[in-house]
Amino acid sequence: MKIEDNKPLDDLNTFGLKVSAQYFAEVNSVEEFRELMEMEIYKTNKKLILGGGSNILFTDCVKGLVVKNSIKGISILSETETEVILKANAGEVWHEFVLWCIERNYAGIENLSLIPGLVGAAPMQNIGAYGVEIKDVFQELEAINMESGEIVKFVLSDCEFGYRESVFKNKCKGKFFIASVTFKLTKLSSPKAIYQFKTDYGDIKNILSDMRAYELSIKAVSDAVIQIRNSKLPNPKELGNAGSFFKNPTISKEQFDKLVLQYPIMPSYPSAEKSGMKQITQLPNVPIAYKIPAGWLIEQCGWKGKVVGNTGSHKSQALVLVNYGNANGKEIWNLALEIQKSVREKFGIEIMPEVNVV
Repeated sequence: MKIEDNKPLDDLNTFGLKVSAQYFAEVNSVEEFRELMEMEIYKTNKKLILGGGSNILFTDCVKGLVVKNSIKGISILSETETEVILKANAGEVWHEFVLWCIERNYAGIENLSLIPGLVGAAPMQNIGAYGVEIKDVFQELEAINMESGEIVKFVLSDCEFGYRESVFKNKCKGKFFIASVTFKLTKLSSPKAIYQFKTDYGDIKNILSDMRAYELSIKAVSDAVIQIRNSKLPNPKELGNAGSFFKNPTISKEQFDKLVLQYPIMPSYPSAEKSGMKQITQLPNVPIAYKIPAGWLIEQCGWKGKVVGNTGSHKSQALVLVNYGNANGKEIWNLALEIQKSVREKFGIEIMPEVNVV
């Protein structure tokens, strides 16, 4: 096991920030991680697990040990005529895994195309887009207890999935190293397969209708999602960013009723969640809460396209904070705090970071 000192992390975070790790190790298997656990440098230092670096903001150089998860591999655990159970190791690139499934006509995650990051981060965030979340296809995951080395299995109920939330961002934060994730997908190659395409979110239906002579398929839906994301979000390889910096806030019906009188064009989505967390009981057809697009709130506060020093809010999507070339993490974080403050003062709404701030 090779340990590197003062390892540059410039190419390992999509903000492109010039930071380094005091100590750095890359693991390619469960066995390597356990080998690392036996080393003194592991036992005596703070640890940070790094995936694709697409959902992290480094505000300074990292003291302690950074462990890069590079465990690769995809396998079929079992299948029936209509379903397949797939195990993807945590170091697989998420989008490449999605394309692997599409090539084999396995349906369920095509709406999650082009989301950056690795498979191991997907359940941590309960990543979601265009009407689909990881929890919809999740079976279980295997993780290593970072103190004992024991492999622990987490099933759906163990993960406490919420809106961009999971147990791994809360009470289990920093305690487990995710090794693999298992999914249940639909085999569209089977004539007996029953599957409902999710095309009513965002501009998917409009994009599909513009495609010449398209046939509705998971490939077509994936292509539409990719086209939408490319049109709205800057490529991190060209302009440093971590995608959506803030989560869409959920507010009570009472707060919504007051705000909509003042802002009649405020976009909203009825929600069965309270404060973006666990579902609670509600009366049929009576929303108890509303989700408000954070990008709209930020734009109404005048931030969209605004440049502040070496950073700013992107001109096409206010929700995306960018590095114009020489920003440092503290500069980006200070901008985020100012945006939070202005939204709070104008709307009385607290928007929370989706990005992991270190």
